[in-house]
Amino acid sequence: MKTKLQNAAHTVIHDCLKIQKYEKVVIVVDEPCRLVGEALWDAAKKIVDPIIIEISPRSIHGEEPPPLIAEVIRKSDVFILPTSRSLTHTRARIEANKHGARGATMPGITPEIMTRSLNADYRRIARVTERLAEILSRGRKARIETGTGAHLELSLMRRKGYIDTGLLHTPGAFSNLPGGEAYIAPEETQSNGKVVFDGSFAPVGFLRKPVTLHVKKGRIMKITGNKNLQTIFGKYGIRERVLCELGIGTNPSAKITGNVLEDEKTLGSIHLAFGNNLGFGGRNKARIHLDGVIRKPTIYIDETLIIKKGKFLL
Repeated sequence: MKTKLQNAAHTVIHDCLKIQKYEKVVIVVDEPCRLVGEALWDAAKKIVDPIIIEISPRSIHGEEPPPLIAEVIRKSDVFILPTSRSLTHTRARIEANKHGARGATMPGITPEIMTRSLNADYRRIARVTERLAEILSRGRKARIETGTGAHLELSLMRRKGYIDTGLLHTPGAFSNLPGGEAYIAPEETQSNGKVVFDGSFAPVGFLRKPVTLHVKKGRIMKITGNKNLQTIFGKYGIRERVLCELGIGTNPSAKITGNVLEDEKTLGSIHLAFGNNLGFGGRNKARIHLDGVIRKPTIYIDETLIIKKGKFLL
């Protein structure tokens, strides 16, 4: 496992981020992800003199890091954020990219996920992901079919598809790692229908029973099948219940285990998120960003069938 973890860390530093000897590199970890952070630090030390900082775990995905951390990553050339709670949709990460830093978040990363899904052909993943993002950008609407007769319609009008290829070589580039998804922010008030999640849901984890969400005019109206999710969303307001993202997984090395970081990248799966989407063309400012994964959906973009029961038809 140690050698495989070292190899995966080498992939992150050399292939995904392509770190150069003159760059300022910072790695921010918390205790649950310390082992991965140290492997990345060891790999980066062979090229540069990186900084590694440990923070207290955040209470939920999307919570801001300490202000000092925000300043440090903003002034870096490259940042890597392996933390148990996601910093992906925080102002700190968004501002760092706006200032030209490139980097990756790795929420909930474990050595097992790192060794499995980061040892992949990222150039092939990039080709598939870029093609899907183009389809999303051109699309006017998406129709998702899940479970028995459940369907959900989303408006994609005037929204751009984004790529998470795992290849981060230019200033301001950003990705989750492991990479492998095309994603878009649907219009915040135009999603309607019912959707069944059967993979995982942050921060609940692996779903042993399906969870059904009823969505009207873009926000969750009813949750059935999981009291924990009912409680979590019950703590927040309307903005946190807004359907803010549609994503399609493109990584053939990833698999669904209950960790959304990897689950949402699984080839043929899709995920829907609720909450903040300011970082990828949306308009909903919220305190959280929580993803739910669907294993084998059927999805149409306009009238074109893209995925049928988890199988790509491109």
